[in-house]
Amino acid sequence: MGFAQQKSRVNIEHADAYRYSARIGKGIQRLIGNVVIRQDSTLFYCDSAYIDESKNSFEAFRNVHIKVNDTVDVYGERLLYDGNSRIAELFEKVKLVDKNTVLTTEHLIYNRITKTALYDVGGTIVNKKNTLVSKHGLYYTATRTFHFRKDVVLTNPDQETYSDTLIYNTNTETAYFLGPTVIRGKESIIYCEDGWYDTKNDLSKLNRRPSITNKDQTITADSLIYDNNTMFGKAMGNVRIVDTLHKVILSGKKGELWDKRGLSYVTDSAIAITYDKNDSLFIHSDTMWLNFDEDRKAKMIKAYYGVRFYRKDLQGKCDSLSYSMSDSTIRMYDEPILWSGKNQLTSDSIIIAISGNKVDSLMLYSTAFIVSKDTIDTYNQIRGKNMVAYFTRNELSKINVVGNSQTIYFVREEDGNLIGVDIAASSEMTIRMKNNDIQTISYKRQVDEDMFPEKDLTEKETRLKGFSWQNLIRPANKYEIFLPKEE
Repeated sequence: MGFAQQKSRVNIEHADAYRYSARIGKGIQRLIGNVVIRQDSTLFYCDSAYIDESKNSFEAFRNVHIKVNDTVDVYGERLLYDGNSRIAELFEKVKLVDKNTVLTTEHLIYNRITKTALYDVGGTIVNKKNTLVSKHGLYYTATRTFHFRKDVVLTNPDQETYSDTLIYNTNTETAYFLGPTVIRGKESIIYCEDGWYDTKNDLSKLNRRPSITNKDQTITADSLIYDNNTMFGKAMGNVRIVDTLHKVILSGKKGELWDKRGLSYVTDSAIAITYDKNDSLFIHSDTMWLNFDEDRKAKMIKAYYGVRFYRKDLQGKCDSLSYSMSDSTIRMYDEPILWSGKNQLTSDSIIIAISGNKVDSLMLYSTAFIVSKDTIDTYNQIRGKNMVAYFTRNELSKINVVGNSQTIYFVREEDGNLIGVDIAASSEMTIRMKNNDIQTISYKRQVDEDMFPEKDLTEKETRLKGFSWQNLIRPANKYEIFLPKEE
């Protein structure tokens, strides 16, 4: 179904001089000096023109100006205008001015019916603090919206945006991205393939796996919202933060970021991974917090509620945990359990010191307890107020026990036959180990020690106070860190 177009005439309003010449063409009139032509409410100004009244069209030269309406003006050096189609084609030093927006190009087609301006040889748009450049562009004057295609660049004081396809509304000063887009800020680079950027309020919404990258970190998610004013960001769906400086990955299903406070978190299936070429540590909790400094360098990871972690040589469980990047120290709180080889370590709190991505030593504070299975129902045990455990090649090699030190040790011959059960107590002792088995025990204070035949002891007498063997909840691989908190 077509629309009937009312025919209106192109009228000469003024010219300093009129000329007719057969050389120009039959029925063509030349207008010279201060030319004014009108069609409907639109006025055309120029230095000179050729007007063909039979075709209802004209060609204008020098200082061309189209007064479209109260807000839209178009300028150029040459104009072809068809009064029937109401299409104006302008050449050389073309400029369209609409309220707070100026478009410059070398070739522009303006359609008075659709109220659109099209350029195809490259154009520049300036709208307040924003400058946009592209190869092709289409401007809808009714909605003050630009559609840009090919090699689009949006520049403002805060950042530069490069896109293949971009829509920009000059009223709201908002850019919409419809293809691969890179936003390069002062300290970060954003990539997305769909979204928008409100330049007036400095607010971005990015979709289709966008990413934000700075010197040491990359954040990706299904969608991101970021407010440059408050420096607050929100990530939704498959959130992933990669810190290449400290070789740490944080992931979860949603997260938030406060740049001014140097704080971010991920939650819902949250996991932190510290990695290197030899091994990786996988930590899971309800929520993972990342603290970073003003240079966005990560300082600390804090994991809250239902913490479990797995590494080939070390596994653990506690309620909350912190990992400091500055000194490579892990702190476990609230009923922590640590497993290393055949050994289970518990206390009120545990500190793990890591050097070169290897466990260097452990500090166990208040009611420290180490248990290792001897047989199906017998256990070697070490208990004391505090302990410091040292590692060699990721295995326990020496343990210093300070305060109320107690041991129960099943002494065996090389062939495994039981010699007896050694029960000892001292204020301080040093235990040396090899292949996760006790080799020697040295006492630094007065010792109370006896060897008993196993048959002379009840099961209760072979258990130190607070004994609890919890191997059933030990993560056997990186996937078991997601097991329920209560077994």
